[in-house]
Amino acid sequence: MTDLPHELLPATGRALLHRLAVAQSEGRAPSVVAGVVRDGRPVWSGARSMTDGHAPTPDVQYRIGSLTKTFVAVLVLRLRDEGLLGLADPLSRHLPGTPADDATIAQLLSHTSGLAAETPGPWWERTEGTLRPGLDDLLEAERPLKHPAGRLHHYSNPGYALLGALVAELRGKPWGEVLHREVLAPLGMDRTTLLPEHPHAGGFAVHPWADVLQPEPLTDTGLMGPAGQLWSTGADLARWAAFLAAGDDKVLSADTLAEMRRPAAAPDDSGWNSAYGFGLQLRRHQGRLLYGHTGSMPGFTAGLWVSEADGLAAYALANATSGAATAQLAAELITLTAEHEPRLPEPWRPLAEVDDDLLDLTGPWYWGAAPNTLRLRAGRILELAPLAGHGRGSRFRPEPDGTWTGLDDYYAGETLRVVRRADGTVSHLDLGSFVYTREPYGPAPAVPGGVDPEGWRGM
Repeated sequence: MTDLPHELLPATGRALLHRLAVAQSEGRAPSVVAGVVRDGRPVWSGARSMTDGHAPTPDVQYRIGSLTKTFVAVLVLRLRDEGLLGLADPLSRHLPGTPADDATIAQLLSHTSGLAAETPGPWWERTEGTLRPGLDDLLEAERPLKHPAGRLHHYSNPGYALLGALVAELRGKPWGEVLHREVLAPLGMDRTTLLPEHPHAGGFAVHPWADVLQPEPLTDTGLMGPAGQLWSTGADLARWAAFLAAGDDKVLSADTLAEMRRPAAAPDDSGWNSAYGFGLQLRRHQGRLLYGHTGSMPGFTAGLWVSEADGLAAYALANATSGAATAQLAAELITLTAEHEPRLPEPWRPLAEVDDDLLDLTGPWYWGAAPNTLRLRAGRILELAPLAGHGRGSRFRPEPDGTWTGLDDYYAGETLRVVRRADGTVSHLDLGSFVYTREPYGPAPAVPGGVDPEGWRGM
């Protein structure tokens, strides 16, 4: 284990190192590096190697495969946030003449465009990009679509190659240069590159039935680079995990990152164990909802996951084409850390300032006869919740015009208004046309459809 300053207990570190060692040994990987990030800071890293007395440090580069897609998605969402494109725009509006003209940006980001999973032969991951010099070479001309657009999740590596070309078209620079200038440099990720830079691990294939290996080719995949070209280090991926967890206004806001990790297509299974957002995979692991991405290229596998609820993230990198199960390892490092050292809740603190008008809104409210409570939180956030625990609730963010916008579930994006009488007193709350009153079905003038004039009565 590397000598990083950390806050984890020795028993936790020993458990993490043991799990990493099992992954390297049973996965028969030449080397494995992994690390854990808590609340944005690296708290543990470890490594195991086939070479006695030597293990790679967090500064050694590994190829991260499809983790590259998370970086490309951030570049595209930056363009959206700047108003240079819309997620509903067809690709042809900004990059005409490709085999995917009708696919929308959102469909490409979420792998719902229906495009083929891979390029026409030869196998793009093990061949030079010069074999596919133009965008037309990335998909079959006769049948680029394998499914109707927008109907289901079908992973497409060429789809992300097109997104990289879109970034280059709108920025006027190669996507790799844009990535360095707009994302990597601001986040201090100076060891994440398109091609390997010393020190870096060599990639190997391990024989399935014998403990022997051979090197995998080192390729520059050219136009397919946005699908899986990047090399990175444990130290840089710790920074990337911290960014994916909290955002950074120099690169992308926390709100946009939250948008990226919402499922964008129907989950693949009825139990909702996996889904895909905009450039981010989602999976459930032992009761935890994780988001991040897995990656593989010949000679390498990678995994990075974030658990928002635990304030934890973990990465794992190996230099073998298969076997090390780095995605599973990263998920289990989160579980081990959370079980050994559960996250401490934030201490309760009173509000820094109190608005009497908002304070007057708190307490019971009724949707018809259903009781709800409204609480005031920090930042003028209002929190509506059903009193009995069944029904619709949400947090609401204040807006400059005096309304609030829903943040969660059914009411996400909906507007909450405080409706006042002529004398300025509060009559009721209007939430997307639903009326909440201080009494069950009262006062009558505020209730849509009116109230029976005889009022409440018994048998």
